Order: sequence, then C-alpha cells, then structure tokens
Amino acid sequence: MPFKIGTRGSGLALAQAHELQQRLAAAHALDAADFAIEIIKTTGDMIQDRALAEAGGKGLFTKELDTALVEGRIDIAVHSAKDLPTILPAEIEIIGYLPREDTRDVWISNKAAHPRDLPEGAVVGSASLRRGAMVKRLRPDLKVTLLRGNVETRLDKVMRGDVDATLLALAGLKRLGLADKATAILDREEFVPAVGQGAIGITARCGDAKAAAALAPILDPATGIALRCERALLRVLDGSCKTPIGGFARIEGADVILHAIILRPDGSQFFEAHLRGPQADAESIGEAAARELLTRAPAGFLET
Repeated sequence: MPFKIGTRGSGLALAQAHELQQRLAAAHALDAADFAIEIIKTTGDMIQDRALAEAGGKGLFTKELDTALVEGRIDIAVHSAKDLPTILPAEIEIIGYLPREDTRDVWISNKAAHPRDLPEGAVVGSASLRRGAMVKRLRPDLKVTLLRGNVETRLDKVMRGDVDATLLALAGLKRLGLADKATAILDREEFVPAVGQGAIGITARCGDAKAAAALAPILDPATGIALRCERALLRVLDGSCKTPIGGFARIEGADVILHAIILRPDGSQFFEAHLRGPQADAESIGEAAARELLTRAPAGFLET
C-alpha cells in the first residue's frame, strides 16, 4: 500500500505536494507512485465570496486534512506553513518543514512599478489583512479590496483591470513557474512576511514512527528553527486571519534573528520588534517579541 500524502487541490498546493513526493522518492530510491497524492477539498477552497476571517480563519484550509489524518485515510498532510493554525488538534503534530523558499512578497501591477507609484485612490486587491495594512501604511490614500481565488485567478484579475494591483508571495509564484509575473519584489523590512511564508509544513499523527522515518531525510532543521520562533510569536499574540501580523525569523551563524510587526488594519498605527539570540532559544525569542509588542501597543490593539 502506498504512503499517502494529503493535500488541497489548488495548483499551488499540488505543486507543493509534488515537490514533497519527489523529495521522498529520491531520498528512499523509490518510484514517485509509492507516495500517492490524495486531494482533499477544504472549506477554505470553497469559500470565495468573503474574507476567511469572516468565515472562521486559518483552520478552514486544514480542517478536512486534519480529519483525514486522524481517521487514517492519509499518512501525512502537506500545507503552506502560513496556513497552519497556531493550535493543532491534539492528535496531530507538525513533523517538520522542507527547505524554505524566498519569503518576500511581490507587487503585481500594470499601472505602477511599486505601491508608491500608483495614482491616488487606486484599488489594490488582496485577501491578506497583513498585506492590505502594509499597503495602507505606505499609502493611506489607496483603496484595498478583497481579492480571493487561486494565484492564477488573482493574476488574471489584475491583467483584466478588475483591480489596479495585488501582492502575492514570491515563493508561490516560483513554485508555479510564474515568478516572471512579478512587477517588483518588495523589501522585507517594509513588507514583513507572514509567519511561515515560503515554507512547506508537514503534519502527521502524533508519535507516527512510520511517517517520522519517511520524512527524516528530507526535513530542513534551519527552517524548523525559524518556524518555531515565528509560530511562538503568533501563539502569544493569538494571531488569526483577523489580525495584521508579520513575523520573519532567519538564521545567522549560531543565532536566530526575528523581525515582528503588528498593525491596525488601516495601517494607521504599527509596532515593531527586532530580537536576536541563540538558535536553542528560538521559541523564547518569539515569545519575548510578542510580549514586547503587547506591552507597547494600546489595550485592545489586536481586536480592532
């Protein structure tokens, strides 16, 4: 019986699942067919008419995959790490991550080379509160509107002129072979990435020795350290799709360096933290950054 990889059915999700499949096959000198891809439709894929924050948040992209794992219909599930909720079902754990892709956001527009160059009052489409808030931080006059759908759909809407611009993750474009669609790659200091952006996370049933053995040769420890830091930040902030939060951790020598930001949805106010410390303290660094932000921000900041 083949080892079963559960995934959503979008083009990007399948690209990530196939990357995982090929890495597993190469690591174990087996055929790709020995690692079967099972497509599971999630609630998040079916909701296209409103922001996910209004429908229940990040778990909408993982709930059905979690159920399939718990019921034993799949052996592992592959996710965009930024879609993983901060708290997982008790029976499930993140077993690790593939090597991280580029974490930066990109700007896509036929009308301007950068958000600074758009005409006053232009319309930017995005499904991300974080990206919308960062655009508004830079250009308060711009209008940000909801833009749902897969990567190709969003690109088409920009090309058709439904919106003047959008922002997407460079990692997703690269995995789809669409990196040439980017008008500009945005600076990480100005557009702080989402927690987990660019990383492929893999979940499994807790204590599943078969899954752990299969994945051990292909997991990336450095990405795991960075994600532990970022997810600790998010856990303390209790971040959800309703909260504009950015968090990017990188490894430099023996240290992990974290840049974190929280914003009001309209970009009118924001607070940042920069922390550095030993890799072994990655979670503590994330937690400390979150506490610093909570101390500096006014009461109720993350609920507004």
